Amino acid sequence: MVVTEQIRNWFEHFHAHPEISWKEQETTNEIARILTELGVSFKTFDDVTGVIAEIGEGGSVTAVRADIDALWQEVDGVYQANHSCGHDGHMAMVLGALQLLKDEQLGGRIRFIFQPAEEKGNGSNAMIDRGAVEGVTYLFGIHLRPQEELPLGQASAAIRHGAAYFVEGTIQGVDAHGARPHQGNNSIDPLLAIGQFLKTIQFSPYDAYSAKLTHLQAGGESLNIIPGAAKFGMDIRSQSNDVLQQLQQRIDKGMQQIAELYATKIELKWTDYTPAAEVSDEAAAIARKGILEVLGEQGLASDVVTSGSDDFHFYTIRHPELKATMIGLGADLGPGLHHPEMKFNRDALVTGAEILAETLKRASFKA
Repeated sequence: MVVTEQIRNWFEHFHAHPEISWKEQETTNEIARILTELGVSFKTFDDVTGVIAEIGEGGSVTAVRADIDALWQEVDGVYQANHSCGHDGHMAMVLGALQLLKDEQLGGRIRFIFQPAEEKGNGSNAMIDRGAVEGVTYLFGIHLRPQEELPLGQASAAIRHGAAYFVEGTIQGVDAHGARPHQGNNSIDPLLAIGQFLKTIQFSPYDAYSAKLTHLQAGGESLNIIPGAAKFGMDIRSQSNDVLQQLQQRIDKGMQQIAELYATKIELKWTDYTPAAEVSDEAAAIARKGILEVLGEQGLASDVVTSGSDDFHFYTIRHPELKATMIGLGADLGPGLHHPEMKFNRDALVTGAEILAETLKRASFKA
């Protein structure tokens, strides 16, 4: 009962005090305060937010990651930090698992990584650079899932995220008077061509992928000026890392051809790359046993496959020897992740903490 109350209290605090990526200073301080209160050793960093803690003894290391940042979005007409992706719940569950395990007999050390800036897609790299997964054999994560993916009372041993890229682009042509289009190079023409070009990219129908324009900006208030400059943005996704790289190559080549056709200059900036999941069958098998122990057969769901992405997978991209998986947790979550009014059943937080604790303990004896 005490752990249940703590999990709920931790969640309520984090939920009421959201902080955006790289600004999670008070969140970091609160995690440090909780760990101090629990008598758990940890370290923080002078140049970046986040916390790394450890319990147990021995040479082997099993780890779990919790993301700690919030989104910046409009809520009831006001832009603000908002935990609409469930990271407040993830922190509470991971702290709950730590509390459940800290006095248990373990097979080795268990490391708790409280990572900043998941929403920026590069917080994991900051933790990797600071030794978060040095010596780690198994790495686990957990994420609340929408209603349409997992119902309350069920969990999956793996979330098979897709890969994603955001693209920022600029077009430079030449301004002209609306009555003299021959004197300029209209940036809107290549903008329209880009939209049509993206629809011509085709791979095998067995590969899930998408490439679409998500931002367009050209011209001003004067309708008699042909704009020479434009900006655009694209969201590029694939279920596999390989297809995403092929998409990048196709788009780079297509932009060159469009620039030449319309006598303009097109520059692309590929940003916020997030790799697809590289799920370890061994780690997923351990998570599956943890779910079965807590929820039984009726609570074990198939792996979640989603076009969404998560920077958790940089850990395995940069350290291929890691055996990793992210657990998906049903929580009656709606209307959806990143919705400003996202809500979920908070009873799921206790279940998630128990699943994590059981999974981490089992993994510690195998590491």
